[in-house]
Amino acid sequence: MPLSAGHLDELRALLGEEGVLASEAARFTYEADALALEHHMPDVVALPRSTDQVAALMRWAHARGLAVTPRGAGTGLAGGASPARGGVVLSVNRMDRLVRVDAERMLAWVQPGLVNLWLSQQTAPHGLYFAPDPASQQVSTLGGNVSTNAGGPHCLKYGVTLNHVLGIVAVLHDGTVIALGGEACDAPDMDLLSVIVGSEGTLAILTEICVRLLPKPEAVKTMLFDFVTIEQACRTVSETIAAGIVPAAMEIMDQLTASLVEDWLHLGLPLDAGAVLLIEVDGPAVSLEPQVASILALAQAHGTRSTRIAKDEAERQALWRGRKSSFGAYGRTASGFYIMDGVVPRTRLAEALATVYRLCEERGLEAGNVFHAGDGNLHPHVLFDADDSAAQARALDASHEILRMCIRMGGTISGEHGVGIEKRPMMSELFAAEDLAAMDRLRAAFDPDGLLNPGKILPGGGGCRATAPAQMGGMAVGAGDVEGSWI
Repeated sequence: MPLSAGHLDELRALLGEEGVLASEAARFTYEADALALEHHMPDVVALPRSTDQVAALMRWAHARGLAVTPRGAGTGLAGGASPARGGVVLSVNRMDRLVRVDAERMLAWVQPGLVNLWLSQQTAPHGLYFAPDPASQQVSTLGGNVSTNAGGPHCLKYGVTLNHVLGIVAVLHDGTVIALGGEACDAPDMDLLSVIVGSEGTLAILTEICVRLLPKPEAVKTMLFDFVTIEQACRTVSETIAAGIVPAAMEIMDQLTASLVEDWLHLGLPLDAGAVLLIEVDGPAVSLEPQVASILALAQAHGTRSTRIAKDEAERQALWRGRKSSFGAYGRTASGFYIMDGVVPRTRLAEALATVYRLCEERGLEAGNVFHAGDGNLHPHVLFDADDSAAQARALDASHEILRMCIRMGGTISGEHGVGIEKRPMMSELFAAEDLAAMDRLRAAFDPDGLLNPGKILPGGGGCRATAPAQMGGMAVGAGDVEGSWI
């Protein structure tokens, strides 16, 4: 139920008339993120513009015992931005400024609502860019990326978001403003910054972020190989790394994915290949030709049928467009699909993929795979008819079994998307009770009332109320670039 008129008047006094959304139509927009698996109506949506306004809002919510769910662009794929206990959705979309760039020290201060790609575009005149690049970087926000410790294709060489965050300003559950880390390479405080990165909004609300920027590489080479089988592509990936070569990115699309992308975008992808492998290397120009030659030799040794090397930036962007458009390609084909975000050891990729196909086939379902092969981060897409409730149930069952497979192989249940609502039940299968209890105590130290993004990450903890079994929607997608991170 929406808040009383008196409560709304209090909020408007804090945030201004335009900073409060209370109509049913407006609140409906904030029921879920891109997971579309669980829908929870917030009581009100708040859109602050500054740290001071966030602090005032948190003091107000704390005094009234209201849950607060932070939200960026809503592109998260784990249900992390769905308000599981109603209350307030705190949207940072209007906090979208690039506050300051220090080009000489290669850092920038940004607000959490700044879109990932905008940061690189605005720092390009300085010859700098922000390396973490989730496939949703055209829409996902940096606050969401930090909240889920988002990855992306280039995290193989450059690391995930955590490796590029120097400091933050954040607001605690009671409105207290804190600063952690800073502009120095190594801050003298306890490393609570690393605790908050990846905590999915359960510990604090980010209001400013100091990020590390990198110089744009002198040169880039982007290669596309196609193989008869996906096993050949996976072996090429493993042996490239074993040879001491660490590309900027190594991405694989299976036959179904490549054919769906080609049918849509007409990029010249082979329709009969078991897999296509995209490898990109960057750095000093003089270093790239030897790397390209070594990679070509390895790909040929494992049976590549053809090699395509982007001749210019336009062709490079076309190849990447194919990889980053896979999500949309599935959406054009299936009325429902469920996405996972599991991780397996790189050397077991082929085995894992065979298991994915088998688990789906046994349930009468089709699966496509597009993934970050370099670090073993799988993104199986389980396709189903959204109007068939039995098919939806089978898809959910297959997805859980795929994540269990990742655990058995020595991997984990999330490489970049986060846990959110979707993977909470799996946490008990991944961690011992003692480990989960330690996490719960840490969470309680930051948020003793359990009102910051309740119902997320920890099974049965964090102030979560009981919820009905998840009902999958027509565009159910699993797993979270929260963060705010798509695959």
